[in-house]
Amino acid sequence: MMTSQLEKEVAQYQQWRDRMIGGIDSYKTWLDANGYADIQQSLRIYDLIESLRNDRMTLAFLAEFSRGKTELINAMFFSDFKQRLLPSDVGRTTMCPTEIFHDAAEPPYLRLLPIETRARQESVGALKRQTVEWIKIQLNMKSHEEMAAAMQHLVETKLVSIAEAKALGLWDESNPMVSTMAVKDGNRVEIPAWRHAMISYPHPLLKSGLVVLDTPGLNALGTEPELTLSMIPNAHAVLFLLAMDTGVTRSDLDVWQKYVQTAATRRIAVLNKIDLMWDDLKSDQEVSDSIERQLATTSELLALPRTHVMAISAQKALLARIRGDDALLARSGIQQLEQLLASEIIPAKQEIMRAAVQREIGSMVDVSRTTVANQLAASMKETRELATSAGKNRNMAQAMVTRLENDRKNYQATVQTFRKTQETVAAQGASLLKQLSDEAIEQILNKDREFIEKAWTTAGMWKNMQALFQYFTGVSAKVLNFANQIKKFVDKAYGHFHEKFGFSKQTPPALNMEKHALAMTGLQATAQQFCHDPLNVAKYQHFVVNQFYEGLVGEARQIFEVTRSDAEGWINSALSPLNMQIKSYEQVIAKRIENFKKIRDNVTSVEEHIKTLEKQQVVLMEQSRVLARIKADLSGVPKNTPSVVQRSAARAA
Repeated sequence: MMTSQLEKEVAQYQQWRDRMIGGIDSYKTWLDANGYADIQQSLRIYDLIESLRNDRMTLAFLAEFSRGKTELINAMFFSDFKQRLLPSDVGRTTMCPTEIFHDAAEPPYLRLLPIETRARQESVGALKRQTVEWIKIQLNMKSHEEMAAAMQHLVETKLVSIAEAKALGLWDESNPMVSTMAVKDGNRVEIPAWRHAMISYPHPLLKSGLVVLDTPGLNALGTEPELTLSMIPNAHAVLFLLAMDTGVTRSDLDVWQKYVQTAATRRIAVLNKIDLMWDDLKSDQEVSDSIERQLATTSELLALPRTHVMAISAQKALLARIRGDDALLARSGIQQLEQLLASEIIPAKQEIMRAAVQREIGSMVDVSRTTVANQLAASMKETRELATSAGKNRNMAQAMVTRLENDRKNYQATVQTFRKTQETVAAQGASLLKQLSDEAIEQILNKDREFIEKAWTTAGMWKNMQALFQYFTGVSAKVLNFANQIKKFVDKAYGHFHEKFGFSKQTPPALNMEKHALAMTGLQATAQQFCHDPLNVAKYQHFVVNQFYEGLVGEARQIFEVTRSDAEGWINSALSPLNMQIKSYEQVIAKRIENFKKIRDNVTSVEEHIKTLEKQQVVLMEQSRVLARIKADLSGVPKNTPSVVQRSAARAA
């Protein structure tokens, strides 16, 4: 089996991710072993590890009918099957949105959601959690015939009455966006048998966390709002397929402008069927020039960089991989496409993951390293003090104990004052975050809910959503303002402990609300586009407006939830490094008092205490090396990078 460049890059990404997870797990073990862990920290670290382990990269394939989406997916992911796995033929093939991924918990399967579920209020996302609603077919990987037969379900249709098709939102003579989902057959209508499909398949790329979303075209995009509201915008890259011989058609441009250009962050246009341009009566240069002209025109029409417009032959790529034909594979252009995908989505995904890890525990690791360095310095200082006091009277040891006890008393008074202020701030934060709760959202939505349910007009929907958008903007501003106040409080606390007790001065990162505001702005733009579309305003359809509204509300809830979670996490984490230093300082001073008390009571024990401290220093040096390795794992730097903690300890010595 040929291994593509994309497979190699994704495999390296998986190794990088696993190393990062290993670093986080090692840090959790270190916290537990050294008595620094608390329940809140442990839960945050556990959630972070689980989110990284379940991390996914979604690649969405979009196009009008007959552009070769399914054939390209076959070429990229199923060539090891040695024949077409997904149905791919002239005309209309895939009839429902299809997600392809790997589920390690179960043997390969195909799950199909009946089209009748469209009559209910529940979204596809909600129904994914209800396995009883799906038809499940186990995939027999050893039988080509059984696999091919199972995949034929994806193109199944059924005949229903016009009334039933209308009730499902799949027939409206005046709305071509809806009607293309079905074909009239006398007094009945042929509609897709399935609303959504999910395929679990053990391909190396899918095992590494890649998810493929195959959409059936403009019809599904118009009638299944979840695709346009969440699935496509949340994809890490969108491949938009066109035909090389026709270029950008009017319908292609409609799909692009409505569902790709403003929704997708990373966009790649793929002109398929390049083999139609291969002509024995033309020179290679003439063929190349013709292809380049089409690519340049496409780049201009779609306002895409020329580097993001590719020419391929999906059919020849599949054939080449099945036959092991390197020359044909190179000519098909698929390798350049896979290389572009690898360079587009993997570095971006790594950066997102690295930023998330740094935000969650990066500062905690830094403080741990500084804490160990400070403990090492304190231990070395104490060793020198003990060596100096050796042979001296008990009065000297008692004087040290008295001074340290006074230091601890002053320290504890400062900590107590800080804790009271911290509790007040936490209570204020909790009160504010309630405004982002599910209950608060429901209260806004239910104000005009009765009106919405009776009318289901685009105007009514826009009125309700506007209230939600305005509320979010107001609450976000309050949260951000409160976060700035907390930051001032935190900065002041860090400065005070730094000046009075020598703590390392930390500056917590600012709370980033921009991404949530952008997400809500994008949702608002989508709602506005839908509600002000002349076609929807002139003759709205109950099902489409209903589903679109529910989709909007679902997305808004998710944005509220993530905003609340991020703000809550930031409020809790802003002081975590300081709390860790407070705990560490208390341990150090308590240990010093204990040691000098022992000297006071038994002057001859000085040498024994010095040996104990020297052993402790060996342990701390090893801890510094462990934390340096953890830091390297979290940041991706080489493991032999000099340790900041070790350098600090060396300076302290």
